[in-house]
Amino acid sequence: MLHTLTLAEALRKLRAKEVSATELTQACIDRIDSVDGTLNAVVYKNFDSALEEAKKFDDNFDTSKPLGGIPYLAKDVFCEAGVPTTACSNMLRSKDYRPPFDSTTTKRLKEAGAISLGKANTDEFTMGGSTETSCYGVTRNPWDSSRVAGGSSGGSAAAIAADECLFALGTDTGGSIRQPAAYCGCTGLKVTYGRTSRFGVMSMASSLDTIGVLTKTVEDAAVLLRLMAGKDPLDGTTSDAPVPNYPSLLTGSMEGMTIGLPQEYFTEGMDPEVRQAVRDAAKTFEEMGATVIDVSLPHTRYGVATYYVLCPSEVSSNMARYDGIRYGHTEQASSLIAYYEAIRSAGFGPEVKRRIMIGTYALSAGYFDAYYRQAQKIRTLVRQDFDAALRQADFLLAPVTPTPAFAIGAHANDPVHMYLEDALTVPISLAGVPGLAIPCGLTTRQLPIGMQLIGKHFDEATILRAGHAYQQATQWHTRKPGLGG
Repeated sequence: MLHTLTLAEALRKLRAKEVSATELTQACIDRIDSVDGTLNAVVYKNFDSALEEAKKFDDNFDTSKPLGGIPYLAKDVFCEAGVPTTACSNMLRSKDYRPPFDSTTTKRLKEAGAISLGKANTDEFTMGGSTETSCYGVTRNPWDSSRVAGGSSGGSAAAIAADECLFALGTDTGGSIRQPAAYCGCTGLKVTYGRTSRFGVMSMASSLDTIGVLTKTVEDAAVLLRLMAGKDPLDGTTSDAPVPNYPSLLTGSMEGMTIGLPQEYFTEGMDPEVRQAVRDAAKTFEEMGATVIDVSLPHTRYGVATYYVLCPSEVSSNMARYDGIRYGHTEQASSLIAYYEAIRSAGFGPEVKRRIMIGTYALSAGYFDAYYRQAQKIRTLVRQDFDAALRQADFLLAPVTPTPAFAIGAHANDPVHMYLEDALTVPISLAGVPGLAIPCGLTTRQLPIGMQLIGKHFDEATILRAGHAYQQATQWHTRKPGLGG
């Protein structure tokens, strides 16, 4: 049952030579072969190369590599040299796009000895909240295959929940790590904007995109963040703020910490089981020595509207590069205009087209001041809300989503309702602060419930410490879906 190990457990066994990298990698491959036919979490399998890398590590055992022998999956927007990377879009899939370079994140992981098993499913160009817009088809939730795994990092979350790998890479623009982590019952870390490099990761909204991880425990997330974080000369938005030794700060103690409960996050219409699970978690923190206080984030109600002006505006700009000339989908046409229309109509799916049109409209000369500029002003107010609340508390505690995972197709004809699923995650993204999603309960239907710990800018250490302490005191993160094996 090697595939069920956490990253930290696997590292200890590898270093003690109780297990080989080849055995560990083969166990994950066997698990993918066993269950992914149902889940559809993995869209490209790099198994032969992974086994070669594992054998190389076993033959030249190197304890200096902090992730030596650990198999993982990357969301299908992370460029890896020579490996198909399609953003789960026909725009790139039809031409089997293979980047000639590595993203900074995958390069750092490779240098640390991690072994890539392949690519995980995602909403097309990460646009969606359910991994239903992927050209490879929907990823199903391991807890209930009739429900979504969440999005856009749904493939990564489902893979972790199903023990298909030891960790997975994801991106979080408006909740795309935290929401699927909550739906699938795993740990998901969204970092402060600028904490990790975005170089080599296909962009959706450049002022909002962040690079993070989905893992089985908070300890695993801390191990990975230490290796992934830091200044990157290839990404001018990365910060030169010092990178702490995150694992060493996981003391398990909550004594003296103050936790803020944002009242606007416990909204009317929220599933009562979700509300109760998060409030029960707050009581657990109090029993561990923390103080819980109420705080207010008054501009939360404008979060979704603000996000869905700013995000599509940046989408409109970022998608312009996919013109079918330098790379991507191609079509026959009689003129340049007809060519652009043909390749973008055939290459992009409905959600991508919708966001391009919304964004282009918001950025147009007649509406820029009315929509885009106003949204930027509201974004400033949202950030000020978080700054004020986090002056009163060490971190904030809130639900990740108002409900558990919804049924596949439930919002297929209602994009606005789909956008509202992000109501509790997008304000954190607008503010640029870090958020950690961890399991805190199960519904009566045995669906995972997640909560998010929201920290101060570049203070991932505090939310990781608190999340680890909670997982030391509870067992929710150890619960597994009934997939067998």
